[in-house]
Order: sequence, then C-alpha cells, then structure tokens
Amino acid sequence: MTPDFITGFIFEAMKVTVLIASPILISGLIAGVIVSIFQAATQINEMTLVFIPKMLAVGLALLIFFPWIIRIIVTFTENVFTGIPTNIH
Repeated sequence: MTPDFITGFIFEAMKVTVLIASPILISGLIAGVIVSIFQAATQINEMTLVFIPKMLAVGLALLIFFPWIIRIIVTFTENVFTGIPTNIH
C-alpha cells in the first residue's frame, strides 16, 4: 500500500459520505428555512415548532433517496473488496 493509494481511498470514502448525506441534510435545511420564514412572517417565536417539519422532511428524504444511497454504498463496497488483491502486495 502506497501513500497515494491511502490518500485516494480516504478521498473516495469522504466523497461517498458527502454524497450520501447531502440529500438528507439539504432537505432538513430547506424545511428549517421554510419554517423560519413562516415564523418570521407570523412572529411566532416557538423554538420547538421547527423540529416536527424537519423530522418529517428528513424521514421523507430517507424514503425517497434510500435506494440511491444503498446503490452508492454497495458500489463503493464492491470496489473496495474487488480492489483488495491488486492493492495489497
């Protein structure tokens, strides 16, 4: 194993992590912004009002993007396992 291989592997793992987490985080962000705009427009300053829409948005994003996320994880794992014989010498 060379330092270039390890650096490339860590970069790929971080890229997959960001790719997997981004749809869920973006949906939570959008839900939070929409609820914050609603709170600013109606002058309701309830801090717990944000949690339910965010939880629903994240749950919905998980349901929608779950097959895509699993496909990315399986592809990354297959690449790791098929690359073991060529990278370890």
